[in-house]
Amino acid sequence: MALKLPLRRQSVALAGSWASGAPQVWRRCFASSLAEGVQQAIKASPRDAALSNPDPKADSPSAALVNELAPYMVATYARPPPVFVQGEGSWLYDVENRKYLDFTAGIAVTALGHCDPEFTRILADQAKTLVHASNLYYNPWTGALSKLLVDKTVESGCMHDANSVFVCNSGSEANEAAIKFARKVGKVIDPSGKKHEFVSFNNAFHGRTMGSLSATHNPKYQKPFSPMVPGFKLGTYNDVAAISDLVTDKTCGVIIEPIQGEGGVQTANEEFLVALAKRCREVGAVLIYDEIQCGLSRTGTFWAHGNLPQEAHPDILTTAKALGNGFPIGAVLVNKHVGDKIRVGDHGTTFGGNPLACRLAHYMVSRLSEPQLKRDVLAKSKVFQDRFKKLQARFPDLVTETRGRGLILGLQLTEDPSDILKAARERGLLIITAGTNTLRFVPSLTIAMDEINQGLDILEEAIATTRV
Repeated sequence: MALKLPLRRQSVALAGSWASGAPQVWRRCFASSLAEGVQQAIKASPRDAALSNPDPKADSPSAALVNELAPYMVATYARPPPVFVQGEGSWLYDVENRKYLDFTAGIAVTALGHCDPEFTRILADQAKTLVHASNLYYNPWTGALSKLLVDKTVESGCMHDANSVFVCNSGSEANEAAIKFARKVGKVIDPSGKKHEFVSFNNAFHGRTMGSLSATHNPKYQKPFSPMVPGFKLGTYNDVAAISDLVTDKTCGVIIEPIQGEGGVQTANEEFLVALAKRCREVGAVLIYDEIQCGLSRTGTFWAHGNLPQEAHPDILTTAKALGNGFPIGAVLVNKHVGDKIRVGDHGTTFGGNPLACRLAHYMVSRLSEPQLKRDVLAKSKVFQDRFKKLQARFPDLVTETRGRGLILGLQLTEDPSDILKAARERGLLIITAGTNTLRFVPSLTIAMDEINQGLDILEEAIATTRV
């Protein structure tokens, strides 16, 4: 059926020079979904010859789509003009046949790239086999995914006592479950309820649901929805000296990102995480590592805490994003200390653990745990970091620092990068920000070396353009 547009409504096959450059799958898709009027407008729409990907103008087909459909969407996002309709590997295509190199991977989600062929095959096969049967019954894939997550985690030298898994639908839900599990452990240890406090850290981002939001001490996110869930305390990231006063006998849980993504690609140092874990064990608090963005081999180790000694391993580990390569799924790994205290009825989910999501995630975990993929991540990281040094040398007044590990990297700037983002986008490169004036790089883990260099060439040109 054609999209409802303020142009001709009849869907027809794409034809002519506009269609010839698009991938076959895309052409087939749009043969049945784009109105003829949109296609004609694309052909007639003037392009800025100086830019390969100029942002669509107000009278463009992209704008027509947005103007017709955006009023029906709650306005929680500020989006740039392009409308993306297809992806392939590290590339995205918009409705006007512009091609973009994607350094965002859907915010660290499409770890195997857009429309990975085997992922797509599995999705189609399982969709015609069984999508959902509810958690009132067993299905083979929830358990298979849980076992694989535990096995690959322990095998990789991470969370050595990982024991069982709760499968949900998103990162926020995973953190919400982790918070509930920690509160339950606190109640078991101290039935009086005094052991209920939660600790999280500055610049953290743990989600938008009320529990995970309460652990995200950012006034921009919290103020419109205050008061927050009571009992959440704010700590300073990497402040070893403050840990003893921060984590007390009243603390039931501590949640931390080993590498903060939204907070500016800040990395927790080993001394801090070891001391934090030690203090948690002293007072009986549950230690939670939120690896929703930094986990699943993005750092070159299966989990971001893979470089830490066992005494700094978490009691709970949360994951999502790359776990589904774009299909909604999250998971919570717990050790026996936590798992033994969770009873039937303590938590639940309608869609979490459905066989379609779990079979896809099973494939993702299998692929992302491959040793060669992790080695490739480290090699690709070096290419990024070497080029970042050159950018810093060329633009010393702008680029002050590089941060991160593997393919979760940050380039710290001295000013708002909005103009750089736009200049890069209009030259065919998608990048995003984090923290304050930080460019964030979280591409597909399967991105090719030449694509990295191509993208960084565009970035350098974009920066140079904005410095004139």
